[in-house]
Amino acid sequence: MGLTEDRIKQFEERKARLMTMGGEKMVQRQHELGKLTARERLDLFYDKGTFQEVQLFVKHRSKLFGLDEKEINADGVITGFGKVNGRAVFAAAQDFTSAGGSLGEMHARKIWKVMDMAIDSRKPFVALNDSGGARIQEGVPALDGYAGIFYRNTQGSGYIPQITAILGPTAGGAVYSPALTDWVFMVKGTSYMYITGPDVIKAVIGEEVTHDELGGAVAHATKSGVCHVVTENDTDCIEKIRTLLSYLPDSCHSPVPVVECTDSADRECPDLDKIVPDKATRGYDMKKVIAAVADNGILFEPHELWAQNMCVAFIRIMGRTVGVIANNPRFHAGVLDTKASDKASRFIRFCDAFNIPLLTFSDVPGYMPGTNQEWSGIISHGAKLLHAYAEATVPKVTVVTRKDYGGAYIGMCSKYLGGDYIMAWPSAEIAVMGAEGACNIVYRREITSADDPAAKRKELVSAYEEQFNNPYFAASMGIVDEIIAPRDTRKRVITFLESYRDKAEARLTKKHNNIPL
Repeated sequence: MGLTEDRIKQFEERKARLMTMGGEKMVQRQHELGKLTARERLDLFYDKGTFQEVQLFVKHRSKLFGLDEKEINADGVITGFGKVNGRAVFAAAQDFTSAGGSLGEMHARKIWKVMDMAIDSRKPFVALNDSGGARIQEGVPALDGYAGIFYRNTQGSGYIPQITAILGPTAGGAVYSPALTDWVFMVKGTSYMYITGPDVIKAVIGEEVTHDELGGAVAHATKSGVCHVVTENDTDCIEKIRTLLSYLPDSCHSPVPVVECTDSADRECPDLDKIVPDKATRGYDMKKVIAAVADNGILFEPHELWAQNMCVAFIRIMGRTVGVIANNPRFHAGVLDTKASDKASRFIRFCDAFNIPLLTFSDVPGYMPGTNQEWSGIISHGAKLLHAYAEATVPKVTVVTRKDYGGAYIGMCSKYLGGDYIMAWPSAEIAVMGAEGACNIVYRREITSADDPAAKRKELVSAYEEQFNNPYFAASMGIVDEIIAPRDTRKRVITFLESYRDKAEARLTKKHNNIPL
């Protein structure tokens, strides 16, 4: 055997050993926990045969606490790049079978490497997290490793799409990288994330809580909003990430992806003509409106379980990605509150960063009243929504379906907040407030001095409704650009987006805005 052949054999043996991850027993244990291994996840994520691993042979160099005698294959993280739906994507998958996927100096540097490659090449970055946290034996270098990841998350923000899947434990400082990325996916029952775990909480404040109650997928999807998408298992999670990537451009400098459209530009939506109830106090599901307008009725909805009075979703219209923001009257009448404002604001800023047009459906009675909302900062949270819409330079079209009252009317992308084109259904009501409340203020004296106050109030409310419970007053002032039949919504939105595709809007030169966080 020649020298080259001998060394090739040594290389293949070394590589095969590293590919075993934490060994057969640890791999079996991972499967018993209902989780796939890091390599199995990457095999599912990437198009077959396209994954190219980076820095397989990297080793830790710590000698403290017996680490000099411990071999950690690939230092507990698999990094590389390949094709997803035919497009290049970079990824890092932590290997829980190797030292619990703990993050040390070299482990972090491997992640830094692929993040730098993703930013340099203007391609998406995906993190598959499954880690026991910082490698305590390595001390400060492990903490510095996290800092370098956070720095790169921030540098890549708004430049390339960044997605995190929580596929096991993620605790302490490790949670901040997911929070800095654009989208967070979690798996029911097997993934959780929190700053301090149940044991610490019990010791410090005496509160008893389980891992799942504290930081499980459903908890973060319904209570904190940290989780955008809840999934059933690892396979479901990875498939949903692949789906989301199909809606997103490679970077802020790349065009929005276009897929073949099998729907019709002339398709009417007759069900929309009867979706708004006769009574103004009755709700309806705005998702049905969104689905009717979308190609083939398909939408991808992040934050489905959080702040349900607001809906955000990615759809395609004639094969092109569009971001949708909509009040949902099915939940709390579609009112704006702190969580709904945050949910919409973050989505708007993401879409604007990546040149995705915005379609807004407005049916909003106002802002949620009460001390809880005021003391929770509804003023500053509501201001985020105003800022996000006013800051966005992508094409913005608004469709008013029913109520559009007061400050909430402004907040849902009104004309003078920056809406490029405002359409309204005949059922639209655009006013400072509802008829009852308005008459109690405007006609207080007339009502109280009348012989029959109740009859007078009814008469004045009816007159107010006749003037304002329709879109015609707003249309007469040019505030509404077009009144449309609901069935024509898809056709009219398509016409606008096609005409406005090359919109260019110059803004003041500055370092960056100061959004009211």
